[in-house]
Amino acid sequence: MAFYGGDELADVYDEALDGGFGLVASNVAEPNTMMGLMEGAEQADSDLLIQMSAGACRFAGNGDAEAGLRAMGNYIDVIAQQYDVGVFLNMDHQTDMDFIDMQVETAIPSSIMIDASHEDFEENIARSKAVVEKTEQADEEILVEAELGQIKGVEDEIVAEEAFYTDPEQAVEFVDRTGTDLLAISVGTQHGVAKGKDLDLKPDLATEIHETLADHGLETPLVLHGSSGLQPDQLSDFMNRGICKVNKDTRYQYEYTRTLFDLYREEANDIVPPEGVEDQRDSFFNDVEWSPNKDRFDPRVGGRDVRERIAEVYAGLADVAGSAGQSLYK
Repeated sequence: MAFYGGDELADVYDEALDGGFGLVASNVAEPNTMMGLMEGAEQADSDLLIQMSAGACRFAGNGDAEAGLRAMGNYIDVIAQQYDVGVFLNMDHQTDMDFIDMQVETAIPSSIMIDASHEDFEENIARSKAVVEKTEQADEEILVEAELGQIKGVEDEIVAEEAFYTDPEQAVEFVDRTGTDLLAISVGTQHGVAKGKDLDLKPDLATEIHETLADHGLETPLVLHGSSGLQPDQLSDFMNRGICKVNKDTRYQYEYTRTLFDLYREEANDIVPPEGVEDQRDSFFNDVEWSPNKDRFDPRVGGRDVRERIAEVYAGLADVAGSAGQSLYK
């Protein structure tokens, strides 16, 4: 349908709060994952929230984060027109104020997540409020997400050795003083590879935070980071506790590589010389009888498989999160 801004995204979150579902915010760093997500979103009839970290932008921009954001922003805008759902872009775990300034000035993202959760409470408030003020002064349709509490693990080179759970009363003060549109909370999930059975989850804390905010007149959508280790029933349960956005990154990274691994393992004889045949890749096998099969090593073959698998995974996650069948922009 289209690549939309913050006003339309806010409408999706309003519906999510009322309907008890959440958007699966899905990280990308290159086009194959992005297109797989769009295909999966249309299959599921779910609006799609794509995410990019600063590291992903640097990767996409050959080391230049601003170039990467511009390139991927344009890519998303063009390809989104092929699909009959709303597509949005959130900038995930942003810490560089200069880069945030660029995001606000260009109005490429639909939302920006300022991550000052590693700072003390007052500094977190100051930095988060500064980003809210930037978007207001620019009069751009950009939502702001902030994080209170700390989630254990590694996310885009940010390392947290310990988890610090979000305090409900602090959450009220934080949202009231910063004016942030969404609040990422810490309830025991973990960035990176984790098993749900090993997570010290506190789902009731999410409910308490949601209800405490509501009691103070703050209908703030909550965000769950570090969800890759959650089992489907755990993820679904959080959707009825004020969680309207669930982040997924590690799962897609694994599916991307595993899909290619399975393909090339099955087709190894078409790609790598068999035992006893000299590996003449530099001369492209001119002097041996064996030659690789272009129908298998063409990157587009693996790329299509990746897109199909990412689409399948996203559609399944959208069903668990409840956003399947809920697109406002079909």
